[in-house]
This record gives sequence, C-alpha cells and structure tokens, in this order.
Amino acid sequence: MSTQDIEYLSNTEYDKLISKFRPIFQRIADGALEREKSRILPYDPIKWLKKAGFGAVRVPREFGGGGVSQKQLFKLLIELAAADSNVVQALRGHFAFVEDRLNAHLTESQQIWFERFVQGDIVGNAWTEIGKVEIGDVKTRITAEEHTGNLFVNGRKYYSTGTIYADWIDLFALDETTNQHVIAAVSTVSKGVQVLDDWNGFGQKTTGSGTLTIQNVEITREFIFPFEQRFKYQTAFYQVVHLATLTGIAQSAVERFTEEVRSRTRIYSHGNAELIREDAQILQIIGKASAQAFAAESITLTIAEALDQAYFLHVKQDSYQELQANDHAELLASQGQVVISESVLNLTTDLFNALGASASTSEKQLDRFWRNARVISSHNPVIYKQKVIGDWIVNQTPLPYVWQIGNSPAAKQAEIAI
Repeated sequence: MSTQDIEYLSNTEYDKLISKFRPIFQRIADGALEREKSRILPYDPIKWLKKAGFGAVRVPREFGGGGVSQKQLFKLLIELAAADSNVVQALRGHFAFVEDRLNAHLTESQQIWFERFVQGDIVGNAWTEIGKVEIGDVKTRITAEEHTGNLFVNGRKYYSTGTIYADWIDLFALDETTNQHVIAAVSTVSKGVQVLDDWNGFGQKTTGSGTLTIQNVEITREFIFPFEQRFKYQTAFYQVVHLATLTGIAQSAVERFTEEVRSRTRIYSHGNAELIREDAQILQIIGKASAQAFAAESITLTIAEALDQAYFLHVKQDSYQELQANDHAELLASQGQVVISESVLNLTTDLFNALGASASTSEKQLDRFWRNARVISSHNPVIYKQKVIGDWIVNQTPLPYVWQIGNSPAAKQAEIAI
C-alpha cells in the first residue's frame, strides 16, 4: 500500500454518498423522541444503517467500501448524531475497529475484515471493567487449555457500548500465553457470550452500554491482535467521535428550540415584543446557540483533518513525521474536548431561557439534549485534559495516548488498615 492508494471522495462523490444516507437519518430522527421517552433500543435504525453500508464507509472503494476520509466520516457522524446521538455512540467502537484494521492493512492484508464490514458486520466495544479491579490490571484473560493448547477467553465488562447490536466485540484482554495486552475479536454469536441491557445512565440511554460476560469462549490466534500494534491516533479518534456526537446534539437542540420559539404564542407581559419570535433577547439566545453549534462543527472537522494527516503519514512510513502528526492530533482533540464540552453543555442549558416552564414537560423531552451532552462530556475527564494540555504547552511533557481507570492501590491499603 502506498500514499497513492489514498484517494478519497471528491465533493461531488461525497454529496452523492450522503444523499443515500440522509433519508435513513431522517427516518432515525423521526423515531428518536419516542425511543427517548420509552427507552426503546435502536435495533431497527442500526439495521437500516448496516443494510445501507454505513459501517463500511471508511473501507477503501477497491474492497467495496465508501472510501471516505476521516473528515468525511465525521461529517456523516455529525448528521447522524443530530438525528439520534445514541446511535453514533453505539457505533463508536465499530469505527475505531475499522480504523485499526485500515492501519493494519499497510503490513498485512485485511481483505477478510473489509469484506465483513461491507457485508454489514458491526463491531461493539468492550474494554472497561468495574468493581474492585486495580488500575493497570485487567481481569479478562485469554488462557490455553492444558492438554489441547486451545485458547479460551473469560471475562466481564461494563460500558460495552454498541455490543448488544453488534456481530463482533472489540475486547480488551490479557493474553496469559504471551503476557501481552491484546484485542480479541469475539463473535457475539459464540456460545458463552451474554450481553445485558443494564446501562442505567440518565443520558445516552439507548447506547447498549451495559454488561458483557464472556465465559469459556474459544478463540484462535487470527482473532487476537497485540494492543501495542493498535493504531497510534486511537485516543484522538475516539475523542473526536464524542465531539461529533456533541456537535450533532448541539445542532439538533438549536433546531428543536427554534421550532418551539417560532410556534410559541404565549408571551410575558414584561417581554420585548408582541410575538416571542420577534423578541430581541430570545433571538439573542438562539443566535448565540447557533454560533456555538457552528464552532463545534468547525473545530471537530479541523481535528478530523489532523487525523487524516496522521493516517497519511502512517501509510507514508515516515516515523518522525508520523509521531509529530499524532502529537498534533492528540493535542487538537484534547483542546477541542475542553472547548466543545463546555460550549454544548452551556447552550443546551441556556436555550431553556428562550421558553417558559412548559419546556420542562417530559412529553417534549427537551432536557434530553443536556442529559445526553452531559453523559458524553463525562468521558475522559475535562479537568485532566486541561492539565495535560497545559503540561504540554509549558513543559513539553508528552501527551498520554493511553490511560486506564481502576481502583487505587492506596484505597486497598486504606481498607486493610480499617
């Protein structure tokens, strides 16, 4: 594979591609409010997207995929998030796994995986363990049967986002036979796989982020990938999916509140106009929120361009420039998270100032924009991103590409002492 192989869609080709998906996005949007109110999982919307080839848009065209750049992918994800932000988050792990296989294709053919994606296969995410798992440890293990040497996976994950809809699981584990952290690609139809819909967050309710149990699931080496070979800009990529989701939430919130303002007939006696849609202060609220949504999209797509450059330099095999490109993408993704998270949370709150108390009715679910944005913004704490950005700017301290969450050893020692 060479840099000449990277031929992304022209604007005309992209417009043709998005025109295929927009009717599906609209169909998804039409049912989003009811799914939110009744907590209906979006099985059908994801089936519609699979059938249309949405999961393969990043696969090269020579293998039957859409051949989009990352910038074009994130433009698609922003539109989908405006329709239903839950669906984008459910597909976050899938697009990361596709990106990893695309990077791996440089040294070893990934045609089999590309064919699976084109056929509609979707990948879910299962990395995080909860409970008394010490930071740096992982309880999910691959072991070898003593007499046969056959490999088996056992473990339990939470936040297994999208896995309930998926054909495959992107599973983080420790391979005890090699003493390596690995990604195990596990089929969701394997005997011993159980996925529960027990996610109980107040936002992003239908992402399928519940418990996954893997019990004595047999696996072969071809489905085990050393984690150290994971694509280098993965942390930034994962974060930009969240930024695209937040951007879509912002756009949808502005559109929905604008409709409410436009149709509202009730006014306050001490307001500024005979119709609420002509009140200067109300228009100011909508105008500011619209500007914030525009800024979120602009920042997200700028970072996506940096991800495209990181991929390009990976293909070019210039290790020095690739490192610089990855640093740049990680820095921008971190900066973007700090700005977009705060901005979208603010606008989804401030928009309520354009309406009266009736905006709080559960029938309209207008609070879903803030709730969903709040949950998305709780990933990868902003305060730590602010700190590492400052440490990079001031001291050139390397940005953390990979981190984990888990119980503190100090907490265990304190428990013993008690």
